[in-house]
Amino acid sequence: MKKAFLIFAALALCWGSAVAQSAPVAPATPATPAAPAVEMPGIQSQNIMDVKPDASEAPGYAGQTNGERARVQRGNNAPMWRQVNSGVAGFSSLPKTQAPEAGVLIQQFVQYPGSRVTNAGEAWRQVRNNWIIPYGGSLVLIVLVAIGLFHWRIGPMVAHEEHTGRKVERFTPFERAAHWANAVAFVVLAVSGIVMAFGKFFLLPVMGLTLFGWLSYVLKNAHNFAGPLFAVSLVVVIITFMRDNLPAKGDLEWFLKGGGMIEGKEVKSGRFNGGEKVTYWGGVFVLGLIAVLTGLFLNHLLPVFDYSRGNMQIALMVHAVSNVGMMCMFMGHIYMGTLGTKDAYEGMRTGYVDEGWAKAHHELWYDDIKAGRFPAQRSAVAAPAGPAGKPVSV
Repeated sequence: MKKAFLIFAALALCWGSAVAQSAPVAPATPATPAAPAVEMPGIQSQNIMDVKPDASEAPGYAGQTNGERARVQRGNNAPMWRQVNSGVAGFSSLPKTQAPEAGVLIQQFVQYPGSRVTNAGEAWRQVRNNWIIPYGGSLVLIVLVAIGLFHWRIGPMVAHEEHTGRKVERFTPFERAAHWANAVAFVVLAVSGIVMAFGKFFLLPVMGLTLFGWLSYVLKNAHNFAGPLFAVSLVVVIITFMRDNLPAKGDLEWFLKGGGMIEGKEVKSGRFNGGEKVTYWGGVFVLGLIAVLTGLFLNHLLPVFDYSRGNMQIALMVHAVSNVGMMCMFMGHIYMGTLGTKDAYEGMRTGYVDEGWAKAHHELWYDDIKAGRFPAQRSAVAAPAGPAGKPVSV
């Protein structure tokens, strides 16, 4: 009986399996769509396609605050950036005395000579890079080339009077000390300024970044140390030589005849000729004082001034232009005082010039000495000995 039950159960299992294989497969039940993602709290970006095109038609749209704009155009921060671009100051924890513009990200719109109407920082960059650097550098090179061509084609001015061996004092020791102090300071300032302004164009490719960086660092400090010496000695030079550089008889004729270069002969002049007076009033008095004042301002050494970025940018531009003009004038002065006029350097080196030189190049001054209106020996230092070993006199 037990055996018959087992056989029956096995037959039932086989029949059920066959029925399951032959039965049609029921279609799959479609998947239930996923629930939409839940938005996370916080600031969400907005699809540009969802921005209402008529938001700008809202009343007072142009004058909306940043919060009001966010309600009609979420993510539109134009009002905030408009304030930033207009120079509106925000909040800063830095003290006002140390950082007066710490809350101002972008300066107000201005237009400097040679720039577009843009923010002051960009306008200053345009003036410096598009005008001061290329045209200032070109002017310095043009003056150097002109001096070289002049010396090559025309040569130095030579005295037409014979040297007598008798000396007259042209510059006292004090005058020479003031002049040389000012000249040395000027050379340091000029060389360091040229390297800082133009060095990346002609020195950086040759020296490399590291060496050029150290050179610029050293010259920058030399510039700052030579500045006060130049300022003090400039004032001394202005006071010392002002009287003899006032307009006088013979100056107009000197200019009309081009300083004697047209005829190849010096024009009568006083102790200083017309060209030297132009250098004094234009290069020393005007441009020199402008360079000194702007330099002191850039170093925050002038009281009661507002050291804002805008004022500093204007000072930088004026400082650069005045220095380029002063360098060009002084290059001509240096040439005429050395190679351009034979034996002129002797007067600034020793203080004395030959009587024949004085008569040839500054005849009116020589006449004043002969007439006793101007002393031939003004310092307490003894005059150099003449050919016979005796002090000379005029």
